[in-house]
Amino acid sequence: MLGKDSTASQPAASVRINRIIQALICLFALPALFGATACAEETADAASDAERYIGVEEIKAGMEAYCLTDYGEAGIEKFALKVVKVIRDFEPGHDAILVMGMDDRFKHSGVVGGCSGSPVYIDNRLAGALAFGWQFSKDPLYGVTPIKEMLAVGRTNPALASRSARRQATLSFDFSQPIDLAAVSEQVASRRLLGGGATTGATALPCPLLISGLPTEACQHIAPGLEALGFMAVPGLSGTAVGGEDEETELKPGGTVTIPLVSGDIDLNVLGTVTEVRGDRVYAFGHSFLGHGPVNLPMAGGRVYTVVSSVMRSFKLGGSSKIIGAITADEISAVSGQIGATPKTIPLTIHVERYNDPDAHTFNCQVAYDETLTAQLVRAAIAGAALQLGPLPPDHTIEYETAIELTDGQDIRFSNTSTSMGLLEPAVEISGALALLMNTPYKGAEVKSLEFSVRIRPDNISSHLWSLDVTSPKVKAGEDIDIDVVVESFLSEKRRYRIKLTVPEDVRPGKYALMVCGNREYERFLVKTAPYRFIGDNYQTLVDALNMSLKIGRTKLYCLLVLPSDGITLFKAELPDLPGTKAVVLQSSKRPLRVQAYPHWVEKAVETGTVIGDKAMVPIVVEE
Repeated sequence: MLGKDSTASQPAASVRINRIIQALICLFALPALFGATACAEETADAASDAERYIGVEEIKAGMEAYCLTDYGEAGIEKFALKVVKVIRDFEPGHDAILVMGMDDRFKHSGVVGGCSGSPVYIDNRLAGALAFGWQFSKDPLYGVTPIKEMLAVGRTNPALASRSARRQATLSFDFSQPIDLAAVSEQVASRRLLGGGATTGATALPCPLLISGLPTEACQHIAPGLEALGFMAVPGLSGTAVGGEDEETELKPGGTVTIPLVSGDIDLNVLGTVTEVRGDRVYAFGHSFLGHGPVNLPMAGGRVYTVVSSVMRSFKLGGSSKIIGAITADEISAVSGQIGATPKTIPLTIHVERYNDPDAHTFNCQVAYDETLTAQLVRAAIAGAALQLGPLPPDHTIEYETAIELTDGQDIRFSNTSTSMGLLEPAVEISGALALLMNTPYKGAEVKSLEFSVRIRPDNISSHLWSLDVTSPKVKAGEDIDIDVVVESFLSEKRRYRIKLTVPEDVRPGKYALMVCGNREYERFLVKTAPYRFIGDNYQTLVDALNMSLKIGRTKLYCLLVLPSDGITLFKAELPDLPGTKAVVLQSSKRPLRVQAYPHWVEKAVETGTVIGDKAMVPIVVEE
């Protein structure tokens, strides 16, 4: 580690003596605090730090410098820089070095996304990494994160590290209320993961998110959603570097490092630059990626094809190589990875059949396992695969099936139909379910794999209730209610459905409501009447609630006769035949039990092949 007492005026011998003294202090003092292993590593490195690294206390304005980076022309090259200023406490507890690019290519491109992590050398010693800049700046002015701060990334107290490594939710949901997948998905989609910053202030250099394996139109469709998270999405022309000279797997200072968030038949790769390699430990970016601390994301090499110069934001265009390790630490000053580590991923299979393609296509991918990112990454991959042959026509219907397999052998399986809603409904269901499962506060299984199949037709099957009649609105207990429903489909003929609904024999005389509706109104009725069925107050009830919610078919017509409540529900246990005296005792306000009256209704559902969007009500009188 760099000592605070080293100065530019001290002779090299004096600096080395100071390093040795600091190493001895570390040898005898630090084991009591952080363990002998960590101190031994510091001791071994301390003697060489002064010759290898330069501290901010030694850097002065006007000093010449250079950085190493790949501009896609001749591999890793030197680019001349000049120190503008050393700023102490640029952010609380963090220093910064301002440098100006002197190379003509830097002056032409301005600040370049993907240069994050490019190592900066002063006096032939590593000073830090290019990390931030100013958008729309006319000059290539960069901020440099000092190397001392970068090398501290991942070196946490073992006790705190083990605590942080436990499975923790990074998104917060209210599990005490009935699950609302639309609200969950909206919360996930609206969460900006990476800081944007004002155009007049310093911002971290964006790491381009390169999309490949999909046609340009599909990339352009999913790019806005990824950019909403703070990524700089770059559609197309970013394929994976494979074979021969194109295969760049070695990570070295100034070379390309990528984080393959999705890999396989569809690739979403975050591109940055390596700052330093110490043994099997890699340091890069010079700023955080997500800033989540301990992480486990895929790490790969790659190469830059070219730099795209833009008045808004120039960026590197490149590709990824095979995965060779994992990013294990993500902190404010850098990301750090370990070569040879195994990243955690989820297999994703997407099967697509389209009306305008005689062949079905299957996409096999691996998605990074991250509580914050995975739901949106899966959503983007599914959208890209389904739109590979262009956008959906205005009138369309999609039939889809999903299987989310969990590590304990359970799964969440559902199939449904959506019409003229694009991919919104399946995307909401899949991303919402994943977000809840991966951010639950309960101890339970994890997501093991995901399969999604979709069939797309060029028709609209929306419909509404044209008429609703009953043979007689007056019946007796035990008799049938004869229901006659006419459904009118969009641009199609009317269809008649005759349904018999039997009144239970123990129903008391009185006036009741008969409701005929589609799936949306049916789900609202269930959530309002029996909310406990949709509450996940532990891991198992969450799995059950998701299965309950996701298996409500959209192409069914639901008929319900709502009856008086009878009995109680205790937590999720339904006790319809409980004697009244016991029900009164259990519902006492002095008991800390979640008790409500047992909802009572009879229902019948018929398949219509259309999506009904409304409801109708008819009063029914049960006579003596």
